[in-house]
Amino acid sequence: MRELGIGLIGTGFMGRAHALAFRNVSAAFELPVNLRLAALADADPQRGAECARAWGFTTAHSDWQRLIDDPAVHLVAITTPNHLHFPMAMAALAAGKAVYCEKPLAVSLEQAEHMHRAAQAAGVVTRVGYNYQHNPIIERARQMIRGGELGQIISFDGEFCEDFMADPAAPWSWRCEPSHAGGALADLGSHLLAMARFLIGDVQAVCADSQTVHGQRPAAAGSSERKAIVIDDHTQALLRFANGARGTFSSSWLKHGYKNHLSFEISGTLGTLSFDQERLNELRLCRAGREGFERILAGPTLPGYAAFSPAPGHQLGYNELKTLEVHELLMAVAGQGQAGTDFAEALAVERLAAAIRVAAREERWVQVETVQAKGR
Repeated sequence: MRELGIGLIGTGFMGRAHALAFRNVSAAFELPVNLRLAALADADPQRGAECARAWGFTTAHSDWQRLIDDPAVHLVAITTPNHLHFPMAMAALAAGKAVYCEKPLAVSLEQAEHMHRAAQAAGVVTRVGYNYQHNPIIERARQMIRGGELGQIISFDGEFCEDFMADPAAPWSWRCEPSHAGGALADLGSHLLAMARFLIGDVQAVCADSQTVHGQRPAAAGSSERKAIVIDDHTQALLRFANGARGTFSSSWLKHGYKNHLSFEISGTLGTLSFDQERLNELRLCRAGREGFERILAGPTLPGYAAFSPAPGHQLGYNELKTLEVHELLMAVAGQGQAGTDFAEALAVERLAAAIRVAAREERWVQVETVQAKGR
């Protein structure tokens, strides 16, 4: 087996999640490659060195370009703030290296299109961190839909809400900067849009509304200086799917009481299926003619679950989903699989998000395929 050197850029929450996944995947699965945690990069040299030592990486860099140039690195994992995805991914692709980038792919449709074209030209494996799709119970839902258990799909109603920005005194961060992030739609909603496409298929048209509720926030925790906020705090949309289904979409980081409420309800002519990420090991299903919902519990009969537990009811968690995503990434790099969201699919998600922004701004229905990057 050939050795595959991993380079990780970023040491925040997602950097740690990636590091855990790369450490755990060899214990959970038999891999067609030998992993080496070759290099880690962080702008803070001290933190970079500390994390590299604690997480098992051989080398630490304070310059991410040096990590990309490192001949020991074959796959570059990007877990930085969104505005850095584009330059880092483009540099890695130019170096002919596989890229594993956190979502959303970019901060503009123009950047996403450039990244997709560069990936095609480089001919390397790319993946984007839409890890919720890798839940074995979500794959079960997809099989039920595709197998006709719900009949003709009529509707998809989805919501992704959290409350980490609900307090108006919560300070400004890079997530509040339009050129760096993109608001609740980009931060949370992109996951839900990707999920809707994964389960139901293409969205043809959208109508939307968005709002900035807290127009100012402290420049930093405890600061009296205020910064203006123009990104969306919440966004709602109506969706028309290519298969004729209709849908609703909502993303908000202002809803008190919710911590990771990625949820959906899918209704068909033969039943209704629902899911909530805060109860990520189960589905609820009501078949036509029944009085109410039954619970479908995840267990080792679902592909992927048994790699972590031989018993039902013992539950998977967020980091297991990330490990499952990394496993599919590594299988693709080894030429033994195609599962996962590549740059092409991530571009489709970005185009859908861009269409929602246009629809909200212009207060009209927008055909998704007509939305183009600026300058085209």
